[in-house]
Amino acid sequence: MDGLLLIARLLLASVFAVAGVAKLADLAGSRRAMLGFGVPERLAAPLGTALPLAELAVAVALIPTATARWGALGAVALLLIFVGGIGTSLARGRAPDCHCFGQLHSAPAGWSTLVRNGVLAVVALFVMLRGWNDAGPSVVGWLGDLSANETLGVMAAVVVLGLLVGEGWLLLNLLQQNGRLLIRIEALEGQSADIRPSPVNGSTLAAAGLPVGTTAPAFGLPGVDVELLTLDDLRAEGKPVLLVFTDPNCGPCNALLPEIGGWRRDHAARLKVALISRGSSQANRAKSVEHGVAPVLLQQDREVAKSFLAVGTPSAVVVRQDGTIGSPLAGGSEAIRQLVARTVAAPEPIRVAVPQRQAAVPIGQAAPAWTRFGLNGETVDLADYRGNATLVLFWNPGCGFCSRMLPDLKAWDADPPPNAPGLLVVSTGTVEANRAMGLTSPVVLDEGFAIGRSFGAAGTPSAVLVDTEGKVASSVAVGADAVLALAGVQRGQAAPAT
Repeated sequence: MDGLLLIARLLLASVFAVAGVAKLADLAGSRRAMLGFGVPERLAAPLGTALPLAELAVAVALIPTATARWGALGAVALLLIFVGGIGTSLARGRAPDCHCFGQLHSAPAGWSTLVRNGVLAVVALFVMLRGWNDAGPSVVGWLGDLSANETLGVMAAVVVLGLLVGEGWLLLNLLQQNGRLLIRIEALEGQSADIRPSPVNGSTLAAAGLPVGTTAPAFGLPGVDVELLTLDDLRAEGKPVLLVFTDPNCGPCNALLPEIGGWRRDHAARLKVALISRGSSQANRAKSVEHGVAPVLLQQDREVAKSFLAVGTPSAVVVRQDGTIGSPLAGGSEAIRQLVARTVAAPEPIRVAVPQRQAAVPIGQAAPAWTRFGLNGETVDLADYRGNATLVLFWNPGCGFCSRMLPDLKAWDADPPPNAPGLLVVSTGTVEANRAMGLTSPVVLDEGFAIGRSFGAAGTPSAVLVDTEGKVASSVAVGADAVLALAGVQRGQAAPAT
């Protein structure tokens, strides 16, 4: 039994040590995993750091016999938390990325993940209960009882294991480095002055980015100083739109910002310039103000850049007034400069009338009809909600105003007061980002904010009340306080609907 206790302790210590070190090497991924399991955004960062530290503390405590009981107790507590979080997510039909072993192994949480943590919890419980008064032999004492040949065998096994771990670590870093090099190479290849289709032996060379003439992907993103802007909003002035994909941590991007600000001022009559970045508003606002760059729109990761097949930063593409792609993707600062020069040197663009946001639907008029897909691929039709008053909430998980409102919304969503309207969330962003909010009410995806515009909504968060007959029963409420008041909620607590 003593040998079994020692093996169980070493197994648990190894698992927690590897998991803790791997998470510390990818704290951003650990934070994203916290958000995926429904942890509030303000707690995701501190808990994403505290978890790997706790895992390392458990691993260390399991080794000495004097602290093994407390290490086992900590292991049981952590594993039960893992089992509870994974089980709750699976019961809700969600499978967030567990990030269990950082970049070494990260996959959507499933039943296999639940079983694995359950088995480890049983092992930890065995160590805690059977080893509370006697945790078994110490590692050093056990080694002292081995014969010379057994000691050599253990040492050889440790060396082999160390070599395997070292080789795996080197391989992981090599793969990461190759990935970064591939991205850089693709960005450099895009710096050719004329990256455009040209006939070669009867064939056509593939152009960077989306093909010229195809419809540009619709998007709606929060900005540094605006709640939400769509591609249609950018096109509303009837000029070509230059979309510049940047990153606040990209050196070449930051070096190009003064020129981008100059283009915005010097070519305002012929070209609309917009930056699509990522990161926090604070990280982007100071730079945009310093160089006179606006608007700056914030994607959660690279979802909009990927939709335009923009691999590296900085890169840029022109969208014509009619909403089609007007240029090959320009990768790198020099290629972007040449793209701007070609665009402003072209003949005066023909002004194209772009539909503006529609006026708010009058109270008493039938709500606009629409059908969209939910987070699980199901079809959602507003007409299906007739017979029940419904609060249609226009949302963006990447909007800071929405994030600050989310705790109040979740409280109301989980325990609505009597006679409260039902909630239907119309959101932009990715499926994963919307699932991470942890709402129980239906969420449908409306990239491009088409439904919001049809109701006359101008940004997020905003909402409108639809009555039991499918007619608009309120004006558009804009901002967290107005939306919650429309739902009959006071900030910080649920209140009966009025």
